[in-house]
Amino acid sequence: MAVFVALGAFLMTLAGGWTALRVTDRRHLVLGLAGGLMLGVVGLDLLPEALHAAGEDMFGVPAALLLFVAGFLLAHLVERLLAVRQAAHGAATGTGEHGPNGGRAPQVGLTAAAAMVGHSAMDGVAIGAAFQVDGGMGLAVALAVIAHDFADGFNTYTITSLYGNARRKAVAMLFADAAAPVVGAASTLFFTIPEEALGGYLGLFGGVLLYLAAAEILPEAHHEHPAHSTVLCTIAGVAFIWLVVGLSG
Repeated sequence: MAVFVALGAFLMTLAGGWTALRVTDRRHLVLGLAGGLMLGVVGLDLLPEALHAAGEDMFGVPAALLLFVAGFLLAHLVERLLAVRQAAHGAATGTGEHGPNGGRAPQVGLTAAAAMVGHSAMDGVAIGAAFQVDGGMGLAVALAVIAHDFADGFNTYTITSLYGNARRKAVAMLFADAAAPVVGAASTLFFTIPEEALGGYLGLFGGVLLYLAAAEILPEAHHEHPAHSTVLCTIAGVAFIWLVVGLSG
């Protein structure tokens, strides 16, 4: 039953990625919406769940928040290391920093997309674990996952392509993200993940997402089109996640 329900998440993720792919002529609006969706997912979905699951404190600070900060710093460190490496390679070949990707390393986009895939797999695990407890709970969790997987698919395609990866790679990561909840739900037939570990992962992943939204997605959205419509799209993205969280709660 859990695997069958997770197929809804598969279809919704593809729908989100297809939407991001089709509106390339309004790229600044796509990025503004993606930034809002990511901000909403982090602040209204991931962090509350992480704080609930990983309740232990470390030196007076919840472990989930420490991992959240660690995720933010990790994303910053990885991007800086890859950017320095790419800049050095450009200097050695005489191409410089300002290539078609604006100096961004494609590996950052692939790494971020891979983290999205991992998060989607954990969504599938959550569906399977909830069905192990109770059918009604399983359906409620599945509804929440399916609703926000549109944003996951949208963000996975956007992040991958933003860093200069070819469309085929962005589409491949989108399909991997779509299949991940099904795989995650199927895995619960064999094992379960402790709640504390799940909470820690959500905190770490939330920090990574916040960095990408604040340091990359939103600045890029306003770089060439600093329009009010872009800001409205960002607000709409946050509001959509708020609506999803409210309805699924």
